[in-house]
Parts: sequence; C-alpha cells; structure tokens
Amino acid sequence: MIENVIQEIRTYLKNNSTHLTFEQKSRMYKILNSDNPNFVAYGNKHSDIEKFIRELNSKFQLNYDEASEIFKILIKSDVHDEKIAGIFLLNRFKKDFNKETVDMIQELIPSNFDTWAITDTTMIRGIGPFLGKKGNEELTKKTLAVWSKFDNLWIRRASLVILLKFIMIKKEFDEDFVFEFAEKMMTYPEDYIHKGIGWLLKTCSRYNPEIIYQYLMRNKGKLPRLILRYASEKLPKEKRTLILQK
Repeated sequence: MIENVIQEIRTYLKNNSTHLTFEQKSRMYKILNSDNPNFVAYGNKHSDIEKFIRELNSKFQLNYDEASEIFKILIKSDVHDEKIAGIFLLNRFKKDFNKETVDMIQELIPSNFDTWAITDTTMIRGIGPFLGKKGNEELTKKTLAVWSKFDNLWIRRASLVILLKFIMIKKEFDEDFVFEFAEKMMTYPEDYIHKGIGWLLKTCSRYNPEIIYQYLMRNKGKLPRLILRYASEKLPKEKRTLILQK
C-alpha cells in the first residue's frame, strides 16, 4: 500500500503543478535557495498539497507507522513538493508523535533538508506543536541544547524555530533563557541563523514588546543589522527607528 500512496502523491504533484513562467520559476528557486544541486520545485500551492494529502489519507486510512515510512521516503526526494507532501502527511499524526519522532527528524535533517522552507514547515507545523505540549518541557530543552550545537545549518535553524513556536504556544517566554540562547546562536555566521534569531525575538515582542525593545537598544551596537531589522519589525514605528538608527 505504501508504494501506491507514494505513486499517487508523485503523480498528483507532477500533473497538478502550476505552469510558471520562466521569471516566476526563477524567483521561486531564488527564494527557496536550496543547497541541493539536484533541486526541483513544481510550484504546487501548499494549500492544494495539504488538501490532497487530507483526502488521500482518508482514502487509504493510514496509521502513524505507515505515514512515517512514507515521510522518510518523500523527504529524501529532490523534489521540493514531494518533501512538503511528506511533511503534511506526517503532521496529520501529531497525536502519535513521541521522542522517537524527534530522533527520526534529527537523523533525517542533515542529508535531506535543503531549504529554510522544509525546515520551518516541519518545525512550525509538526515538531514544534508536539514539543509545546504540556509535559514535554524537558524534551524541548534537551532538543534545543543538542540541535543548537550541530554543524548542520538546518538543524541549528530548526532549534530556533522550535523555540519560537514553543513561545507562540505558551504566549510567554523566559527572557534570560531566550537572550542566552539567541546570543549563543549569534556565534554562527549564516544569514539563515541570524534571520532565525530575528524571527525569534520578533515573536517574543508579541508578548512583551518593552523587554525586547530594551534588549535591542542595549545591544544594538553588537547585534548584526539583519537581526535588528527582523527583531524590531513588529515594534512601534518610533521605537524601531531608534533601534535601526546608526
């Protein structure tokens, strides 16, 4: 059955892909900015993929183990749309996630996650909500501690996205923990890490804008401008101007 499901997914994605112009396709590839030399993207809308996956799951009545196996196959594809389909399928079984799910994702990321979009979608839609459940606090801390030290860019990016999703779920944050985590991550040079830090701080500003404002003002001399721009995005205009003022 698993082979039949995968074939249906691949056929749908290929046959229902958007007919993009050369300029549109070039822009999409530039935005996704994959580090996979064999990268392919059809351009299917995420909403269309998710709807198809929902209907497919209803048709085949899959269980968590079957969905996990399909995910592990699709996430190894060079086709971006197939990876997204695998993520959406796995996410339909969040109630069955456990520590082994987190371990599975950790193992798969280095060789198979090739864009910020794959990383962020997996964390925001699946792993983040699971770790944000009551009772998973220790597993979350352990995951953040381990993933933030990896050589792989996407695992480190994932740790930032998990933390910001955790904060979105709790609607509050431990400022000492967040600032310490952000400063630890600032030692890495990649723009995708700095953007992730900015996104994390911007998320925190939704729940306590004054603390984030004071932190950015206090540290704006040493914070990369990329982080300042992202982190201050939701602050009042006059405060953002002060933060970005050289």
